[in-house]
Amino acid sequence: MLKVEEIHTYYDHIHALKGVSLEIHEGEIVCLIGSNGAGKSTTLMTISGVLHPARGRVLFKGQDITHSPADRIVGLGICQVPEGRRILPRLSVADNLEMGAFLRRDREGIRQDLEKVYELFPVLAERRRQQGGTLSGGEQQMLAIGRALMGRPRLLLLDEPSLGLAPIVVEKIFGIIQQINRDGTAILLVEQNANLALGVSDRAYVLETGRVTLSGPSRDLAHDERVRKAYLGEQ
Repeated sequence: MLKVEEIHTYYDHIHALKGVSLEIHEGEIVCLIGSNGAGKSTTLMTISGVLHPARGRVLFKGQDITHSPADRIVGLGICQVPEGRRILPRLSVADNLEMGAFLRRDREGIRQDLEKVYELFPVLAERRRQQGGTLSGGEQQMLAIGRALMGRPRLLLLDEPSLGLAPIVVEKIFGIIQQINRDGTAILLVEQNANLALGVSDRAYVLETGRVTLSGPSRDLAHDERVRKAYLGEQ
């Protein structure tokens, strides 16, 4: 579904990604793990068109989207839930969700997808007229995910969905992420909690200072001594 080939991405003169390559197949959950500053969020933003690589290619279903604008990439079926959620705090829950369908013109399809989001997140249905900024952190994360789903993604990019949330809320959010995947959406997950990420994903990539240093089935990496020492807190 997605193939990233040797991408090099810069912030001005800072060489953030140094030849990152990865693949995602239909129906998979793939995770990126690594320390802060390793390039995980930069990888997602390069895929989604927020950033453009200086070298390398990004292919989605065989189509080169390396230098496509972000709105076109959303239209092709790649939607991102950014780190920190970035909802529109003064808009209602319903208006935030409809912003996720901004590029669409199929009003009946939008209405149906809105109801699906409310079924997936009943608390959002209860608070649909409430301003987004008044929601709890967990509810705002649900709203950010729901907003992305309104774009009808084939591939969902999730950046640190557990950040700042209580463990019981994290468990609920990840149960919903797995449900979204079972319903047919492939997921690329960046997650600070490596144990959790490896537990829900099919395959994983380890990023260190802008390079992929390890990759493979998540179950195998969870037992890799280097991963256990560096990311799972073992001595």
